[in-house]
Amino acid sequence: MKIIQDLKKKILKGNYITKEEALLLCNQPLKDLGDAANEIREYFCGNKFDICSIVNAKSGMCSEDCKYCAQSAYNKTDVQIHDLLEKDEVVKLAKYNSSKGIIRFSIVASGKKISNEELEQICDIITAIKAETSIRICASLGLLNENQFIKLKNAGVTRIHNNLETSRNYFQNICTTHTYDDKIKAINAAKNAGLNVCSGGIFGLGESMEDRIDMAVDIRELDILSIPINVLIPIKGTPLENNKILSNEELCRIVAIYRFILPNSYIRLAGGRGLLNDKGLKSFQSGSNAAISGDMLTTKGISIDYDMSMIKKLGYDATYRDN
Repeated sequence: MKIIQDLKKKILKGNYITKEEALLLCNQPLKDLGDAANEIREYFCGNKFDICSIVNAKSGMCSEDCKYCAQSAYNKTDVQIHDLLEKDEVVKLAKYNSSKGIIRFSIVASGKKISNEELEQICDIITAIKAETSIRICASLGLLNENQFIKLKNAGVTRIHNNLETSRNYFQNICTTHTYDDKIKAINAAKNAGLNVCSGGIFGLGESMEDRIDMAVDIRELDILSIPINVLIPIKGTPLENNKILSNEELCRIVAIYRFILPNSYIRLAGGRGLLNDKGLKSFQSGSNAAISGDMLTTKGISIDYDMSMIKKLGYDATYRDN
């Protein structure tokens, strides 16, 4: 308990904790850790809650060999395959999500990177969404370069999503067709283009707690403020189909430690939240203050109405908007 309080005081004074200090939190009492993390969240972020949704705008036949992914061409899954959705369909979805109170709407496309032709189509879609809604537009379109990110920004994108997925040390166990440095290069290109970045990872891949902390430290060094926390859904036909599902308690500890490392961030519960019997309630009381609502890319998520009700009951404000 003293370790928790000492590190909390250090953070509230405006200092960062080290990797070694974060590792000390791995064996501390979970309730005390979660309560302290929530205090840190309240101090730096108040009751602001950042809620977003996504659309699987292009699905399947990805060239990359990510071991967890249903959309990889290397994996034999039952994932739906389709080219880029028509503009009217994406705009309709964006308008629906906006009407439900969703702040951000992310256009997601499978593949290592979209083509220049697809980029032009997506920019056209974004322009149409901006003309009909006030929703903030995010995009997850692969390992693009700075000029491509500039085009997206000019079309109206405010935030780029590009998960690191796991630590530098463990990344080679998860993907071999691109590298951790490829990810960082794309993240920096997006930042150079004037875009905010959303980057986190998937937990339950077989990584250690040290791997999780290493990734959090890298995210902090990259100055990223939106961090998705995905719980692995072991999908039949992928190499990780038999992985053990992360427990609610382990997720709460990850969220709390991430809050200690990333005190002023939006720690966003994302894919796999539906596996939890409380749909993330305990994690939202342990330092998390953001979520992806609605369906995920290839799996079911939590309904927007359910999330909005839970967020309100917890005393969060989901109407707050920033960049």
